[in-house]
Amino acid sequence: MTPEPFALWNLEQEARALLCRLGRVKSFAMQETMVPAASLSVEAQAAIERFLTSGRRRLRRQVHRFLRWIGGPRGQVATPAEAQRRFTLLRLQFNIVLSHFDIFSEALSQRSEADNGVWLAGLDVCAQDALAVPGVLRAPAVICYLARGPGAAIRRARTRLPGGEENPVAIIRVPRERMVGSGIASSLVHEVGHQGAALLDLVASLRRDLLHGPPAGVAPGAWTLLRRWISEIVADLWSVARLGTTSTAGLINVVSLPAPFVFRIVPGDPHPAPYARVKLSAALGAALYPHPQWRRLARMWESFYDVERLAGPERLIFAALEAAFPAFVDRLLAHRPPSLGGHRLGDALASPDRRPERLAALFTESGGALRALVKAPPTLAFAMLGQARLDGRLTPERESELLAKLLRHWAWRATVDVGEVCAAARERRARVRAHERAPALVA
Repeated sequence: MTPEPFALWNLEQEARALLCRLGRVKSFAMQETMVPAASLSVEAQAAIERFLTSGRRRLRRQVHRFLRWIGGPRGQVATPAEAQRRFTLLRLQFNIVLSHFDIFSEALSQRSEADNGVWLAGLDVCAQDALAVPGVLRAPAVICYLARGPGAAIRRARTRLPGGEENPVAIIRVPRERMVGSGIASSLVHEVGHQGAALLDLVASLRRDLLHGPPAGVAPGAWTLLRRWISEIVADLWSVARLGTTSTAGLINVVSLPAPFVFRIVPGDPHPAPYARVKLSAALGAALYPHPQWRRLARMWESFYDVERLAGPERLIFAALEAAFPAFVDRLLAHRPPSLGGHRLGDALASPDRRPERLAALFTESGGALRALVKAPPTLAFAMLGQARLDGRLTPERESELLAKLLRHWAWRATVDVGEVCAAARERRARVRAHERAPALVA
């Protein structure tokens, strides 16, 4: 066989082999082993399967098109270089399909782990609760998975994946070292806040608002830093609004690092310096839910990291930031983004039952009993337990025990609810069919 026909023949064989490998990429529903309570929500499972199936079908059509071309008259007279270029593009597309599969596989494979799989399903339910803004937000499905490291991260729904396709669900990575305690909620709901802010276009809207400049008496440099950090600040606001003091206490645990890192301001970094971030979180909480508890948390943070030990210029920067907080928090909470139809951002996110005194009263009413806690929305249950921890009314051991049971309950309830909905739908269809057959049977 001469070089050119051999090259074309070899590329045809490689394309057929690619089809075989593509055929071995199976639906998650056909290969993941997990108890029903650890499963994704029906909405998330369907969205992921539709997305991945569409990609595989599109690639399969492209490979068959290539095979028809290379076996046809045009392919037979093509140069090996042209045929190789076409095949290389197919192989790159195949790797994109695999990268999409791996993104979701990492999240789904943990659902078969004992305890962790069901707890993750419970966190999915909590994330959906944290994302809800009734009457305003049509929230996408959310799935959670565990990873090493102290921080969480999110791959937001409707952002671009490798290859340019839109991500069908939000995927939140939560730190394994925080399972299971109320601190996990702080990381989880912060990431949910990024998704909520994107859906409501809050960051762009706030940046435009903050461009108007600071009020009199506020240092322009401090205002510029706060504007640069607005994407992370909005996510922290979302977390504080949903969890109350549990959010700030959890943040303290995440960003407790050696002092040089806590006071570091990195040019261009959207993350606030940890020292300022915790102080601002407490300021947001005090504005949303006034209570002495916020000052208590701020003072504890100050006792960990003494800002007076910094060099003069650095100390002045943090003093200017703290002086800017009151005006900045007022501007943030009073902001009226178009997506909220004229409502203030603070009013849209705040819930009166997340005030520290109300959380303490709710915990007292519940008696710390699981049967009472399961009746609360997941974020409210997390907030109650976190507040009880801060108040010294709940030990870490009991908190961990209750949260593990709550996560299992939320996962079980979501599974049962879906089963009941499906059963009711089957019953309705059966009644309709019986009704449609009734005239014929009477005749």
